[in-house]
Amino acid sequence: MRLHHVRLGDGPTLVLVHGLGGSLVNWEPVLELVAEERDVIAVDMPGFGGSDPLPAGARHTPVAMGAAITAHLAQLGIERPHLGGNSLGAWVALEMAVDGNGASVCAISPAGLWRKPLGPRSFDARARGKRLRPFVLAALRTRRGRRAFMRTTVAQPEALSGDEAVRWVSAWLDAPSYEEANLMMRTLTFDRAAEVDVPVTIAWGSADRLVAPPRPERMPAGARYLVAEGWGHTPTRDDPEGVARLLIEASADERAEPVAIRAT
Repeated sequence: MRLHHVRLGDGPTLVLVHGLGGSLVNWEPVLELVAEERDVIAVDMPGFGGSDPLPAGARHTPVAMGAAITAHLAQLGIERPHLGGNSLGAWVALEMAVDGNGASVCAISPAGLWRKPLGPRSFDARARGKRLRPFVLAALRTRRGRRAFMRTTVAQPEALSGDEAVRWVSAWLDAPSYEEANLMMRTLTFDRAAEVDVPVTIAWGSADRLVAPPRPERMPAGARYLVAEGWGHTPTRDDPEGVARLLIEASADERAEPVAIRAT
């Protein structure tokens, strides 16, 4: 199968995995900043962005999607890179690390650390968005529209340009594997925290309106936890410099305490 990625910079390899309904475009605000100190690879998960879905009959679980990313990286000659992920992508990164395919994990608002499966949603916002697609995409080109449609994902939607917002939301509307991956995400939990044996940093945005912070008992033992002031659920546009600084620091061989992070 074919996965799509972009690669920039030089240094230790850091692989970035986006969240549910996103694509590697979510990482674009931070890529050049991270590339100043890392060989950074942003990859589209199977069935998202420019990547093929998993083969017919395969479930788009976090474990399976992580295995597909690992196989893709092996084709590039990369083994056990540092990993960074957001939301479902952070869960995928944690599964990759448990399987021995990551040197460290930086998990931003990770999915899967809830106590029990979430179960189905009562309202299908994506189906409605697809029906109203022309209206939604037109509205995203206005500050008011970005505020209305993206405030659950980004703390400062007005920081996104109209074109950028359209690309973010189109990735959500167009992903062929969204329904399957969403079902798996809401049916399962990350239940291998005790098996994580690499450094883990978990960051949660104080302005995350989408997912509640994890309980301490659900996090890997020894994981470092921090709250980032002003960050939303996907904070790469809220605070590009702060996100880049966190990713670089969390993937260092010798990690110091992170510098203060605050969205501007």
